[in-house]
Amino acid sequence: MGWRGRIGFLVPPGNPTVEPEMAQLVPKGVSLHFTRMVAHGTTGAHAGQDERNRTQIAHLAENAALLAMVKPDVIVMAHTATSYTLGKEGEAELVTRMEQAHGVPFITAFGSVLAALAHLGVTRIAYATPYNEQTTLQGKAHLQAHGLDVVAHGILPNVVNIYDETPERAYALGRQVDHPDAQALFLSGVGMPTVDAINLLERDLGKPVVSSATAMMWNALRKIGVRDTAADGGSLLTGVAGGRRI
Repeated sequence: MGWRGRIGFLVPPGNPTVEPEMAQLVPKGVSLHFTRMVAHGTTGAHAGQDERNRTQIAHLAENAALLAMVKPDVIVMAHTATSYTLGKEGEAELVTRMEQAHGVPFITAFGSVLAALAHLGVTRIAYATPYNEQTTLQGKAHLQAHGLDVVAHGILPNVVNIYDETPERAYALGRQVDHPDAQALFLSGVGMPTVDAINLLERDLGKPVVSSATAMMWNALRKIGVRDTAADGGSLLTGVAGGRRI
């Protein structure tokens, strides 16, 4: 399996979105492998988000060690908000520690977003989340700490559980949060389905739209040297923005 490469994902325990969206985007010959991280409480709920993030961090070494047994060519931490809890220095330290432990690239969903925005030449973004205000503001501060100008931000209203959300709601959130000064829109989080909304959002907004999901697949493929494009996932994965190759 994985005759072009293997990608391993560390996934929050209650997340039903990562596997099908990655399967939708993965090119032929690349295999996908998943291990659940450890978290307690009501997964996908706003309440207890930071505590669940910290539990995932505390158990990450053992979960990554299990995933490493399948010999992936890259390991992806498929959870954006955990990076917000870690902060800039904590995230960098985690990446270094995991790479030293397993000898393969270790990337995060958030780090992949940073790489994707840099690839697209974007410094000014509109930032949209399905989180509560506290986690959203943590994310905004994390983006700003990396030198990005967050010209607008907004929260999906009336969320009961992030894992019950839909691409239609992600599309509406993107339209709600976009700003004329933003060069691109960033949809944070891998629990809210985004892949089916991104092509439509790009067409209607006239600018790149990056989600945590599309960024981590793009970055993982880049790390293993696979350069295929995809029909879904917006200009980042199709390789075309505004009629030009990127």
